[in-house]
This record gives sequence, structure tokens and C-alpha cells, in this order.
Amino acid sequence: MSDSVLLFPSSVYADRLDRATEIIHQQGLSGMIIGTGAEFAYLTGSWVSTHERFTALVLSADGPASIIIPEVDAGDLQQSAVPDLDINIIGWSDGDNAHLLAAQQFHSDGPVALGSSLTTAHVLALQNLLAPRQSQLASRILSGLFGTKDDAELEQLSGAAQAIDEVHAQVPQLLQPGRTEEEVAKDIEKLILEKHSAVDFIIVGSGPHGANPHHSFSQRVLEVGDPVVVDIGGTFGPGYHSDCTRTYVVGGVDAIAQAPAEFRDYYQILYRAQEEACQAVRPGIPASTIDNIARSIITDAGYGEAFFHRTGHGIGLSTHEEPNISADNDLILAPGMCFSVEPGIYLSGQHGARIEDIMVVTEDGGRRLNNQPRELR
Repeated sequence: MSDSVLLFPSSVYADRLDRATEIIHQQGLSGMIIGTGAEFAYLTGSWVSTHERFTALVLSADGPASIIIPEVDAGDLQQSAVPDLDINIIGWSDGDNAHLLAAQQFHSDGPVALGSSLTTAHVLALQNLLAPRQSQLASRILSGLFGTKDDAELEQLSGAAQAIDEVHAQVPQLLQPGRTEEEVAKDIEKLILEKHSAVDFIIVGSGPHGANPHHSFSQRVLEVGDPVVVDIGGTFGPGYHSDCTRTYVVGGVDAIAQAPAEFRDYYQILYRAQEEACQAVRPGIPASTIDNIARSIITDAGYGEAFFHRTGHGIGLSTHEEPNISADNDLILAPGMCFSVEPGIYLSGQHGARIEDIMVVTEDGGRRLNNQPRELR
């Protein structure tokens, strides 16, 4: 993605930088080094890409914020909020020790948090220069900041959800017998790009392919009565993501009776599991509670082993981020958190089903951002 995407007002990024710096002081850190990607874009508005060359936002507990960037790419920062922010730009040329430029920004002995997008080569080089300071994971320390969406972010995520809903509204007419999964996927790609800047992924899993949660699409020919899992998402506005899954039957409502009987039976179980999990979303409960609700319903119906992934994942500037909606995550849900609720049932070699909506935690409950029908059609 380029820096040509839309930006929030510079004051939004200035506030985020201030809040990140406050967390640095609260946690007793020397600072943070954030590599390019979603975390960098969240704090600066820039999706600058410098490939393998080291580029990072450096936040220091006892000095100004800096961006270490190759001179050849520094001009790209002009297309972001960076020129309006209190950030020093430190350019480097081939032959310079860029990692040392970052390490020199710290003057205290506290730990340094490293961003999740930094590659192993950069992490090892930085750790060697920062020793004996300990390293920590910045995404974990900033999880409350990254994971709780402000009003501007919620507006973008709502727009993304509406955009992908409009695609799902047109999917049933694409699922005609005699067409291949790939042909359907190509049509879906065009529809996604009508409202999104990029296609993130397309899953068209018909018949036995629906039992593979991460199947993409193939030359398999659709037949009347085939169950089809359609999971799609794209990049929207200033880099936010859509992600929504519906399960269909080739031939539509009139062909549901021709779908496998067991599929029709367990789809009703899945529908209930997803509905009750969504209805349970509210602030003050652990993320694991939502997983437990969906999983218990499916397990009690005898399909526990056929639901073998987490119930959901956070979404924002990354398609997958905190909070994970899984059995082992005791993170307490708070207003502004956004995540998917997407239980599934998959019978290997036969068929599968998944229903997915993006939820936002409100002050007194939860709200679905996706609103296309969840019933079989």
C-alpha cells in the first residue's frame, strides 16, 4: 500500500504519539522502536515501504520522537501526517549503521519495546546494540491503544463492513451451477474493488473445499445443492479492513432441500452458536467467554472436533490483530474493541460452514458491523 491512502487529521496522530509516550513512561521503558507496517501507520499515517532496508519510528522516554529512514525513501513521508508532527527525520545512506542511529536515541537503562513487524535480522542487530537493556514486545504494551478504536477508526471500520456487505448481497446470483470457484472469485474481486482500494483475500469453498477454512478457490465446478463458504475482505479508506463470511447453497433458497441433510442440520447449530456469541459481547468480560459460548453450543451438539480454530480475531489496520477471541485469552473486553465472531463446523472431505461478523464493543453491549442475512440462501 502506498501513502496515497486517506489520512485522519494530523491531530489524531499527534494524540496517539502522546498516548504512546505516556505508556512508555508508565511502563518504565527507555522507549520503543516501531517498524513499518500497521503499527507505524497507526502512529504516523504513513505506510512507507523500504523493503529490507531498516526504517523505524523511535519513541524515546527522554528525547524527541524520530524516524530512521533511508535517504532514498525519506521523501515518501511527505505524503503522510509526519510533516505536521513533532518528529525528527534521520536519514541514512548505504554503508551507514542504521540500527546504531536508532539505538543512540535512548539514554536510560530501561527496557526497549520492539514493534511486531521488525524482521529477525533487525531485531538481532538492535538487541546487540541495546544490550544490556531487555527487549519487550511493543504490540503487547500498546495493546490497549492499538486495540481500542476511537470514533474515527470505528467510522472507517463501519464503512469497510458496509462495503463488504454490499459484495455479499450479490454473491448468491454468482453461485450458479456449472461455474467454477475461480470464476466466482474473479467476479467477487471486481465487486470488492468497487468500494475498496485492494482485495485482501477471497475464499470460495464449495462442497468438500468448505471443510478447509483457509481454502482459496479452485477449478471445482459448482453443483446444485453444494454448500459454499464465501469469506472475503478488502482494504478500505486509510488502511482499515473488512472481513465477513457467509455460507450459501448453490441454487439459492429453492435448492436448500438438495443440500446434504447433515449440513442443513449442523448449520442451524452453527447459526445459534454465532448468534449467542454475538449477543454476549459486552465490556467487562474476558475474550475467552465469547469463545466458550460458541464452542460449548457446537460441542454439546457433537461437533466439537469439527470446530478447530479460535472464534475470532481483532481487526483494524491489520486484518488479524488483538484481541484474539480464543479459549486462552483472558483479556477483558472494553468499549471500542473490534473483532470477528466466526465459529465454524468442518467435516473433512464432505462440506463445511462458517458465519462471521465484525463486532464492536459498546458502552453497554456489542454491535454488529455486518448486517447481511445469516440464514442459508
